[in-house]
Amino acid sequence: MTNPRQEREALEEQLVGPLGVRARDSAGRERPEEECAVRTCFQRDADRIIHSKAFRRLKHKTQVFLQPEGDHYRTRLTHTLEVTRLARTIGRALRLNEDLCEAIALGHDLGHTPFGHAGERALNVIYAPGFRHYEQSLRVVDCIEKDGQGLNLCRETRIGILAHTNGHPEESREAVVVRLCDHVAYLNHDLDDALRAGILKKEEIPERILTRCGTRNSLRINAFIEDIIQRGRTGEIGLSPDMQEIWDLFHAFMYEKVYHNPVAKGEESKVEAILRGLWEHYIQNPARLPEEYRAIARRDGLERAVTDYVSGMTDDYAMYQYGEIFIPAAWHVK
Repeated sequence: MTNPRQEREALEEQLVGPLGVRARDSAGRERPEEECAVRTCFQRDADRIIHSKAFRRLKHKTQVFLQPEGDHYRTRLTHTLEVTRLARTIGRALRLNEDLCEAIALGHDLGHTPFGHAGERALNVIYAPGFRHYEQSLRVVDCIEKDGQGLNLCRETRIGILAHTNGHPEESREAVVVRLCDHVAYLNHDLDDALRAGILKKEEIPERILTRCGTRNSLRINAFIEDIIQRGRTGEIGLSPDMQEIWDLFHAFMYEKVYHNPVAKGEESKVEAILRGLWEHYIQNPARLPEEYRAIARRDGLERAVTDYVSGMTDDYAMYQYGEIFIPAAWHVK
């Protein structure tokens, strides 16, 4: 008698087309494990990521705006969920492996720092070897989670997480889909948040974007997703030349008006001081690191362990720790 995993793997022979990765064809895990009776290997990867501590911390990590006022702004967690749903939609339409799309999307931002890209830029300066969030995302799943053991994910999931920003020679079509969905999601929801925050006015949005993609967030996202699907049906995963021009215009507009906006980014000059203070404190006081990071220090070196610890903090926890370490107790706001 077959089990649910075997039945799903057999079903993938019909559901997953020639461009997709079937679970039974996975390159496997670095540490071999007995297969689950219920879930395919990629389903199992998605579950491991969802149950990780790093995934839970995403709900308190900045997407674009530092400490926004209001409950409706995106965080790293809501961004991740948006990317995941878009990736599954495209994966299904193109007969790719939806479960692999999901696993990659769920894990793609696990390595993001507190304070968004401002935190990433700060750690890239502070930590001599350099810091890139996509490399840190892979490090999280490989050797930080589960008290330094890592999640032991499938190679396809790991490569997809690493490839979500700049690509990788070994990436699957599913990984390409996640990277496209990441780009579509962040441009559109950052625009939505910028309008909500009063950083932008609707009249400022370039007319070509409104004409080609629509006047509402949902319409713009749908225009990009439909374009990716239509092009994907020809065998090439990407945007059409016409839509690529729109995306390039959209991207340049957002960098000029939002990502480099002095109002939106006015507090970012303080981020490096906060993270540098924390980083240097733990370098000088390694005994104050949690035990799991002291173990990483013994294995990989103190600077690497401190970078892992500080980069994994949420915005609120980084502020709390900074206050506890550097602000006299009598000055704390009650």
